[in-house]
Amino acid sequence: MSVSILGVRHHGPGSARAVRAELERLRPDVILIEGPPEADALVALAPELEPPVALLAHVPGKASSAAFWPFAGFSPEWQAILYGTAAGIPVRFCDLPASHSLAEPELEPARGRGSEGGPDAASDPGPDPLTGPEPTPGSEPALDDDPEGLRVDPIGALAKAAGYDDPERWWEDVVEHRGDTPFEVIAEAMAAVREGHEPGEREARREAYMRKTLRTAIRQGHDRIAVICGAWHVPALTAPLPPAKADDALLRGLPKVKAQLTWVPWTYGRLASWSGYGAGISSPGWYHHLFTAPDRPVERWLAEAAAVLRDEGLPVSSAHVIESVRLAHSLATLRGRPLAGLGEVTEAARAVLCEGDDLAVELIQRRMVVGDRLGHVSDGTPMVPLQRDLREQQRRLKLKPEALDREFGLDLRKPLDLDRSRLLHRLRLLGVEWGVLGQSRGKGTFRETWTLQWRPEFDLALVEAAALGITVASAAAQRARDLASAESVTLADLTGLVERCLLADLPEALPEVLAALSAKAALDTDVTHLMAALPAMVRAHRYGDVRGTSAEGLAVIVRSMLDRICVGLPVAVTGLDDEAAAALLTGVDAVHTAVALMSEEPTGPPPGEAAGQETPGEATGSPPDQTAGPSPQAAAGSPPDQTAALSPDRPAGSPPAVPEPALGQTVAVVRQASPRSRWLVTLRGVSDRPDLHGLIEGRLTRILLDAGELDDADARMSRAMSRGHAPTRAASWIEGFLGGGGLLLVHDPRLLGLVDTWLTGLDGNQFIDVLPLLRRTFGSFAAPERRAIGERVRSAERSERTGEQDVDERRAEPAARTVLAILGRARIDGRARIDGRDHG
Repeated sequence: MSVSILGVRHHGPGSARAVRAELERLRPDVILIEGPPEADALVALAPELEPPVALLAHVPGKASSAAFWPFAGFSPEWQAILYGTAAGIPVRFCDLPASHSLAEPELEPARGRGSEGGPDAASDPGPDPLTGPEPTPGSEPALDDDPEGLRVDPIGALAKAAGYDDPERWWEDVVEHRGDTPFEVIAEAMAAVREGHEPGEREARREAYMRKTLRTAIRQGHDRIAVICGAWHVPALTAPLPPAKADDALLRGLPKVKAQLTWVPWTYGRLASWSGYGAGISSPGWYHHLFTAPDRPVERWLAEAAAVLRDEGLPVSSAHVIESVRLAHSLATLRGRPLAGLGEVTEAARAVLCEGDDLAVELIQRRMVVGDRLGHVSDGTPMVPLQRDLREQQRRLKLKPEALDREFGLDLRKPLDLDRSRLLHRLRLLGVEWGVLGQSRGKGTFRETWTLQWRPEFDLALVEAAALGITVASAAAQRARDLASAESVTLADLTGLVERCLLADLPEALPEVLAALSAKAALDTDVTHLMAALPAMVRAHRYGDVRGTSAEGLAVIVRSMLDRICVGLPVAVTGLDDEAAAALLTGVDAVHTAVALMSEEPTGPPPGEAAGQETPGEATGSPPDQTAGPSPQAAAGSPPDQTAALSPDRPAGSPPAVPEPALGQTVAVVRQASPRSRWLVTLRGVSDRPDLHGLIEGRLTRILLDAGELDDADARMSRAMSRGHAPTRAASWIEGFLGGGGLLLVHDPRLLGLVDTWLTGLDGNQFIDVLPLLRRTFGSFAAPERRAIGERVRSAERSERTGEQDVDERRAEPAARTVLAILGRARIDGRARIDGRDHG
């Protein structure tokens, strides 16, 4: 009987080649590999898989307790599995079972410490919660549970003894760049490093179970046993072994849970050490190249790097490749290395191929050094029904999971693209962010732009969501119901959930979500919550029909929310400081944008009026809600002179045009108007109040001016910037007024003159006080707008000095008359009436 312990680096191409060659020489009759024994039944599926893949262990109903064991094509364990399955040799895993390692979090290995797997693991920056408690086979720290945090980096210790300051470079020189791995020498070196080492509790249990599995194989009569494990464990498995009773005592009484295992796709990005798990490597793409290149790896690597740069439009010739190869070999010779490593080829690529451009070097790093390879598992792999349903839909919709970002433009008028959009939205509800929705480049609501990138942890999310349903649609609908019924859900959350249900086409979940929304909206008295929630509801109502999704009852809720916002806004604008005013202004802007998307059809005549009966104001041609009486603000306590003057043509304080109705009649009249009219009436009533914050008043004035509801904007600006107001309030008013852009000052010389006169009239101290506000306001303008405003101001100053006018009205008269005829506008008393304003 012979037992061969082959100590390896878990993801090392040199170790992988050496293990394959050693197994062919030894011809063992059983192979033991470091990993969870529950996966023995999954070994037979390995030839059908495309690495990188990982073993996923999870506890049913508790997806947070999960672990991954990743394998690449250049992993020694993977090569041993392929050899064993091809030769018909039994392959078993010998590490501590996942049922024990997932049972108690306190028994899990500390993350981010060094491991026996190699120097990459020693430089691991920290934990990755997505990879679970058992990040990789044999990735526990070399000194577990050390109270002082001391740990042994075996590769670092050996590299230092050899005179290397870089453990990675030492490992490549003595192992990866050789044609073989001297397993006896590695075992001797690890024995020297472990001399006097006392393993921690978890490490001791793992090694005890490995020895237990080895003894079982011996008792079963196997004559030639090969054990592939992390090099750190070799001394613990080499004869003479400790008594079996001692190991049984260590393993007795371990906590246990029911664990299930399967294969899932993995990526090279997740193999990189910065992705978090202990035995990660920083250059999986480079190691893949070393393992697969039949000869001249440096020449092939730099030629491929040149192809990557040419694909991005960079001029790289064959002469560049030849010169970079020469430089890489020269650097290796100067440094005494047997073969140019990643450091040398990167420096050669930087100097010759990239000509010192760090961005081009980063491109090579991302595409080649790390790589974007995504593994694949076969249909025979055990999966939860939710995973199988997703895989079938991916085939039907021709959406292949890929590790590299890929952009998809969807036209929702096409059935295939509409189904793709619905699938991606449903997955987002389940926490599977396979697609990230971006800004559509086209116009209209029929287009969506998605960026797709598959990540391994999505399989874990699907396992976690498996209890919600057996299909993606049913699971997403149940998740929507669960979110709607949560106690901590807010009104904004519910409105967003309604929109997500419509986008995902989940009509079975929508009634419950709408019922929860209606109940929450009825109880929420904070108008800011309603303002934050309304935009999502309006989008859902406006674009639901575009996607062919029915949303009955949504219009009633939307209009009800807008009514409550209109009634509550006058109270909400009272007594605001700067921070509160800015927050409320965000809500006002959002509601104003949302109202523009709402249907302009009124809800119908007020109660008690016959259909078709003329309402007050119709005879004069003005909107019904501007002449019929006071706005809903009257119910909120606004002064009579601010609520009676609903017509823009009547100054504040003038008597109403018709007898003021009772409150119930007022609400009924306002509700019959279109949403836009109701909203503008509310803003007009609020804008006349003297106690408004300057930021709010300025923005309301601008909104009403753009809507054609004001013809006295210059008078309002003049009052706001008069000496009766503090300069800081005037600056806030300017900030609110110009928040929509600076083109207004470019095209309206009267307003520009008012701002210029006010600004030049400030003394030094006042100017210093308002400068930050003005800088923030004008800094938000586009550069052409700022330049045009400056030119207007200079032109006005020059005209004042010379006494000349910028425009000769007599010479401009024919051109203005022609333009007005084209636009269909008339002239009134020698002035053009455009957009509700007079222009000379």
